[in-house]
Amino acid sequence: MSYNWGPHYIVPSEVLKEYSGNVLLREELDEELLSRELEALSISGHIVAINNPWYCRRKDSDTWIKIGESEDRQENFPVRWDTTRLENGQYEVMGLMHVIVKGEGGERVIARENVVEVTIAN
Repeated sequence: MSYNWGPHYIVPSEVLKEYSGNVLLREELDEELLSRELEALSISGHIVAINNPWYCRRKDSDTWIKIGESEDRQENFPVRWDTTRLENGQYEVMGLMHVIVKGEGGERVIARENVVEVTIAN
């Protein structure tokens, strides 16, 4: 069984339909569901880090381009994205959250992705 602990994309504003300029990307995670999944996967130990690299690509493109990365769980893994160099159009943004657990068997890493479609209108 899989538990959807995250990442869950936080929209900068409920009314924002198009992005332009500098946008703050953020994601959250559900720590209770994360604990359940780690248990279901028989991964025990201490979570030593959680990081969230951000990527973007033009819709229907194959290659992701890294925007930035954050380990700031308190602020929901924020990364500023400057869209001014992008052509207007449809894009996808991906948060690829990694959870690093250190236990008796060494270090284990699990990851989940969240992809959202956005419109760039500079």
